[in-house]
Amino acid sequence: MRYTNGGELLVAHLKSLGIDTVFGIVSVHNLPLVEAVDRHLRFVPVRHEATAVNAADGYGRARGSIGCALTSTGTGAGNAAGSLIEALSSGTAVLHITGQIESAYLGGGRGFIHETRDQLGMLRAVSAYAATVPSPRDAGRILREATAAALAAPGGPASVEWPIDLQYAAQQDTGEAAPAPDTPRPDAAGLAAARELLASARRPLIWAGGGARHARPELLALLETTGAGLLSSNSGRGAVPEDHPLVLGNFATTPACRALLADADALVTIGTHFRSNETADYGLELPGAHIQIDVDEAALGRVYPARHALHGDAATVLPALTEAAARADTAWTARVTAVREDVRAALHEDIGPQAALCDALAAALPRGAVVARDVTIPSSSWGNRLLPVHDPRANIFPRGGGIGQGLGMGIGAALARPDQPTVVIAGDGGLAVHLGELLTTAQERPRLTLLVFNDGGYGVLRNMQDRYGERRAGVDLCTPDFARLATACSLPYARVAAPADAAPVLEAALAADGPTLVEVDLAALGPMKRPFTPPVKVPTA
Repeated sequence: MRYTNGGELLVAHLKSLGIDTVFGIVSVHNLPLVEAVDRHLRFVPVRHEATAVNAADGYGRARGSIGCALTSTGTGAGNAAGSLIEALSSGTAVLHITGQIESAYLGGGRGFIHETRDQLGMLRAVSAYAATVPSPRDAGRILREATAAALAAPGGPASVEWPIDLQYAAQQDTGEAAPAPDTPRPDAAGLAAARELLASARRPLIWAGGGARHARPELLALLETTGAGLLSSNSGRGAVPEDHPLVLGNFATTPACRALLADADALVTIGTHFRSNETADYGLELPGAHIQIDVDEAALGRVYPARHALHGDAATVLPALTEAAARADTAWTARVTAVREDVRAALHEDIGPQAALCDALAAALPRGAVVARDVTIPSSSWGNRLLPVHDPRANIFPRGGGIGQGLGMGIGAALARPDQPTVVIAGDGGLAVHLGELLTTAQERPRLTLLVFNDGGYGVLRNMQDRYGERRAGVDLCTPDFARLATACSLPYARVAAPADAAPVLEAALAADGPTLVEVDLAALGPMKRPFTPPVKVPTA
């Protein structure tokens, strides 16, 4: 197949993936690509390359597929690196296409505008796949290889650098397919031993991580066959809808769930990588009778020992375990359902006046609507736990822990699902990292409600310093007048200053057919009953 230039080839590839919206910044080193995308698809000109990747990431997560970001070479690709790290941490599929100087001068160090030393090495460090387009005959093959790598488990971003002269050149695509990935299967003896353990278990628990997102029916069948309790990591939320009576959720470190773990006679973990903030900085104890399933062999036994380490795809392995599993004791299942209610009630009480916002969101959002959560106290305390998630595609947040990425992810998700409202939960400090994306929001008009929790700085670190230190450092920030800022950006504005404001303000914002900036004035709303601090070790405490 022949194409007039690389942009036309890229558009054909994106259409084959069902991608209709691409995020990026135009540059002299990606102009043929941007022009073709803008001619045939929707090109969203974000204000920073990091946001291009975050938005493509959110777009792919919301659709359960892949997104695409276009950046310039050199500094542009470098600006994208932090967001590529996020996609790599979460194993989410992003096709990142970046420019490059003319192919004849690669590696020459002449000092071309946007030239940088070993850009490919940088991209390899922050991507699951990285390659250079070497000729117009190879571009199609490289795009297919990159896409296959991004979508293959455990997945992640795939970066392609494309020299500008080869972008302008006519393309001859041979149609050569990318090699199919190997599908790992667990050792037969190990699987048999795991089945034997589950056949005898009467107090089982399951822990769903990110790997469970692709095995939802199989996980539900195991849960309902056994009557086990289902814990989850942030990444596994929604793999079973969180209104299911056996879903304990992301509460593993609470005293009641620790007690369940201590008394369990079997634990099945599915694609769970046991991140520090979900294991009380690795202070959580797990049962010795641990069956671990992961498609990433390196993850098996990496954090906690596994009596039965099953290297395989969860959708294949779980049915084999389900058909051998026994039913839990009725007293155990009753205890699970009681703990489920108790941990939620305790957290609802602890967050004080912010509970009104959580309740209002849960009541007003359509089932399965996206809530993109930046790294901020409301997200870390109740957004990642108490606010119910019923579909993993609705569960969007920076798993790598970087602040400022939530709005970009929310923009991508909102444009991926234009028929549903999308909510972004952000703090004033995180929003300031990419404040320019308010202009992208105003320009593109997604159906997005941006909830800005304004406490005048970095509240998590402030709480840590107040609790463990003698003085504050670097946590109190200048905060804009959000009402005037919204007016300057032509965005509708509303304010929540009391619990009674939450429901009417959020109902109106979510019913709008475009964006709304909602400021949550935390000084007026009042403090949580228990200040939130993250589960990290402070040696001087």
